[in-house]
Amino acid sequence: MTLCKIFVIRLFAVLLISLALAGPSAAQTFPSKPLKVINSWPPGGPGDTLTRPIMTKLSERLGQPVIIENRPGGSAMIGATAVARSAPDGYTLLTANVSPIAMAPAQEAKMPYDPVKDFEPITQLVSSPLVLLVRPGLPVDSLQSLIAYGKANPSKLSYGTLGNLSSTHLAGEMLLSRAGFTMLPVPYKGAAQVVTDLIGGQIDVGFINIGGAMSFIDGGKLRVLAVTTTKRSGVLPNVPAIHEFYPGYEVNSWYGMMAPAGTPKDVVERLHREFVAILQMPEIVQLFKANGFAAEGTTPEQFGAKIKEDIHRWAEIIKTIVPAK
Repeated sequence: MTLCKIFVIRLFAVLLISLALAGPSAAQTFPSKPLKVINSWPPGGPGDTLTRPIMTKLSERLGQPVIIENRPGGSAMIGATAVARSAPDGYTLLTANVSPIAMAPAQEAKMPYDPVKDFEPITQLVSSPLVLLVRPGLPVDSLQSLIAYGKANPSKLSYGTLGNLSSTHLAGEMLLSRAGFTMLPVPYKGAAQVVTDLIGGQIDVGFINIGGAMSFIDGGKLRVLAVTTTKRSGVLPNVPAIHEFYPGYEVNSWYGMMAPAGTPKDVVERLHREFVAILQMPEIVQLFKANGFAAEGTTPEQFGAKIKEDIHRWAEIIKTIVPAK
């Protein structure tokens, strides 16, 4: 063996030892400063109902402040874009939702981000149905009577959405397509504004995440007619699922946590462990139960697979709905 080869081998060995002794992993030193979580909706909606108590617990467990920043607009894509373009160090996270992550790719010719390539899935926090609500004074008390009213009063009804082809918009369009009547979609930046205008009578119908609607249902300010998951909600057992009338109808408005692509794997794993532990806390379990959320706590791999599956599913659904309109 030549002296040159011996030198190269020894140099390589030294480099390997240096890397092994370079210091603690990213997860061991993480976090060393405050974290920021971007919520793509205005304050007061179901995203806040979910995010704020979880981040309070995360701050306590990590020993660092966790700042929540609301960045609404663009069918929730403005906030997602901001996270996709952030440094991949675990200090900027996204409260992800099915709309900007799995539904938007089917409608946008030029997405500002790739929902698979530009993010690291951490965990799916919850599954959550939407609820079909109607304003006070609308002369309907069931899904069947709403459909009958819509058919008898063509183009008279309006319904609030969180943007074109969002989960709230698609929930309505899927129902209209299956039931054969019409309503005018009215876009809003956040669920809180939809609820306000429903209560005020400016719009007639709304599909709202159950987490943002329970207090208004319990308070008698809004009437709930149905839920959008295949099974009835545990907190609304007497309210039928639309699936009972139209088999195959389902809108599951999940929420999860994501980081920018390239975030170190051990940081992602650390955050995953923390979120799963938080989801099991009695006070969080009780909060979710009261708001109709079903805790998930999936692995990053499971959440990534769920996202890919939903992107495909919603692309197929949207292709069948959009031409019909």
